[in-house]
Amino acid sequence: MIAHEQRPAGLFRRADQFVDWVSQGLAAALVVIEIVILFAGIIWRYVLDKPLIWSNELAEILFLWLVSLGAVIALRRSEHMRMTVLVGRLSPARQQFLARIGGLIVAVFTLELIVPGITYMQEQQAITTPTLHIPGSWEVAGQLFALALLFYVALRQLCAGISKIELLVTIAIGAAVALGMWAAEPLFDALGNGDLVIFFVAINALCIFAGVPIAFAFGISTMGYIYFTSPIPLSIVISQMDQGMASIELLAVPMFVILGLLLEMTGIARALVNLLSAMVGRRRGGLSYVLIGAIYLIAGISGSKAADQAAVAPVLLPEMKRRGAHPGELVAQLASAAAMTETVPPSLVLIIVGAVTGVSTAALFTGGLLPAAVAALGLIILIYFRSRGETPSGDPVAPKLIARLFVIAIPALILPFLIRYAVLAGIATATEVATIGVVYTVFVGLAVYRCFDWRRVFPILVETATLSGAILLIIGAATAMAWALTQAGFAQALTAVMSGLPGGKYGFMAISILLFIMLGSVLEGLPAMVLFGPLLFPIAQQVGINVVQYAIVSILAMGIGLFSPPFGVGFYQTCLISKTSSDQALSRIWPYMATLVAALLIIAAVPWISTGFL
Repeated sequence: MIAHEQRPAGLFRRADQFVDWVSQGLAAALVVIEIVILFAGIIWRYVLDKPLIWSNELAEILFLWLVSLGAVIALRRSEHMRMTVLVGRLSPARQQFLARIGGLIVAVFTLELIVPGITYMQEQQAITTPTLHIPGSWEVAGQLFALALLFYVALRQLCAGISKIELLVTIAIGAAVALGMWAAEPLFDALGNGDLVIFFVAINALCIFAGVPIAFAFGISTMGYIYFTSPIPLSIVISQMDQGMASIELLAVPMFVILGLLLEMTGIARALVNLLSAMVGRRRGGLSYVLIGAIYLIAGISGSKAADQAAVAPVLLPEMKRRGAHPGELVAQLASAAAMTETVPPSLVLIIVGAVTGVSTAALFTGGLLPAAVAALGLIILIYFRSRGETPSGDPVAPKLIARLFVIAIPALILPFLIRYAVLAGIATATEVATIGVVYTVFVGLAVYRCFDWRRVFPILVETATLSGAILLIIGAATAMAWALTQAGFAQALTAVMSGLPGGKYGFMAISILLFIMLGSVLEGLPAMVLFGPLLFPIAQQVGINVVQYAIVSILAMGIGLFSPPFGVGFYQTCLISKTSSDQALSRIWPYMATLVAALLIIAAVPWISTGFL
C-alpha cells in the first residue's frame, strides 16, 4: 500500500525534475545564444562592414522561445508579478483557498491558449520568414511546448498539498462560474459595451486583488470577454500576445537584466560605491548621498531597478545601520531612489515604452537623464535637512586614497558612457547595446577586477530568463487586452473623454499624473504602460504635449505609485531587500514620496527639462 502511494509521488518528482532541467537548461542556453547573435551582428556590421541580415530575424524567433520558457520558470518559482497586499492580511486557510482558485485560473488560461494555439500554428505553417525562410509554425511550436510545460506546472501547483475534497470544491467553483457566464451571454449582448466593466474592471480587479499573477488576470479576463461576448476565435489572443512580445526592441529586456546581475558579481557596482563613499561618505548624511548617487549611476548601466537595489543595498546598508541610521529611513531612501531612476537610460521601462508607443528609444534615453537628476537633487536636498542633527562619522578620507579608488573605478565609470556612446554613434541599436555592456563587464570582471564566480553564471542566466519571462508575459497579455478594448470602441471613447477635459493640455497632464500614480500602485508600471500607453500617447500629441515629455512624466508617476504604500509592490520589495519590516518604513517614506511628487510637477510644468537636449 505504501509503495503504491509512493509511486505517483516519485513519478511527479521525476516529472518536476524534467520540467526544471528542460526549462532552465534551454532558457539559459538561449540567453547565451541571443548575446552571441546580437554581438556578432554588431561586429559584422560595424567592424567588418558585412551586415548579418538574418541576425535580427533569428534573434526574434529565439526570443519568443526564451520568454515562454522564462514564464514557466517564473511560475515554478512563484515569481510572476502579483498583488499580495490584501491577500497577505487574510488567514492562512483563506490564503490557501485563494491560491487554489488562482492555480485553477492559471491552468484554465494556459489550456485556453494551447487548444487554439494548435490551430494558429497550422495557419502559420504556410507563412515563411523573409530572410531565413523558416515556417512561422516553428516559432509557435516552441511557444506551445513551453505552454505545455506551463500547464503542467499550473496543475502541480493546484494539486500540491490539496485533499480530494478541496480539489473537487475548487473545480466545482470554477465550473459554476463558467456555467454562470455561459448562461449570462444574453445579458452581455443586452449590455453592449457595459460588459467591458464586467470583464475588464470587475473580473480583472477581482483576480488581481485575489493574488492571481497579473499576466494571467489580464489573460483570463480577455479570454472571457472574447469567448462570451463575440464570435472572434480564441486564437486571436495568442496571435496578439505574439505581436506584443515579438518586437525586437523588447529583446533589450533580458540583455539589460543579465547586465545588471553581472554588475554585482564582477565588482563594478562595488567599485562605484566605494569611490562615492570615500568622497562624501564621512559627511552628515554622507552615505545617504552615496546611495542616491550610486543608484543613479548604476541605473544608467543595468536598466533594472531591482538590479540597482540588489547591487547597492548589500554594500551600503550594513554600514549605514552600523552608523545608527533608522532601518525605516534606509527603506525610504532606497525606494525613492529606485523610483527616481525609472527614467535613467537605459531603463527597461524606457525601452518598453518606446516599443509599445512608437516613441524613439534614443529620444527617451536623451530625455530621461535631466528629469531623473531633478528628482535626485530634490532627494539630496531633503536628506540634507533630515540629517542636520547627525554627527559626521570619522575623519575625512585622504586625497591619495580617493585618487586610488578613482583609478580602480575607472573601468566602472567608463561603462555608462560606453553604452550611451554606442547608441548615439550608431554602433549598436538600443536592443544590441546591452551585449556590448555584457562583454565589457565580463572582460573587466575577469581581467581587471578578477572577480568572476563561474558557479554563479548558470543561476544568473536562469534568473535573466525568469525575470524576462515574467515581464514579457505581462506585455503579451496586456497587448491582447488592449486589442480587445480597441475592438470594443473603448479607445475612441477614452479619446473623446480625455480630449474634452477642461484646462486643455494642462488638465490632460494633471489627470494623466493621477492616473499613472494609481495604475503604478495597483498594476505595476509595465502592464499599466503597455495597456494604456498606446491609447493615451496619441491623445497627448493631439492636445499639444511632446510625447517624450509625456513619456517621462508618465514613467516617473508610475515609479512613485510603484514604491508608495499601501499598495505599491516596489515598497514591499525594498523592505525585503533591506530586511526591514514595512511598519518601520511606513511613516518615514512619505517625505521622500512628497519630494518626488514635487519634482514630478516641476518636470510636467517645464517641458524643456525633458526635451531641451533632443
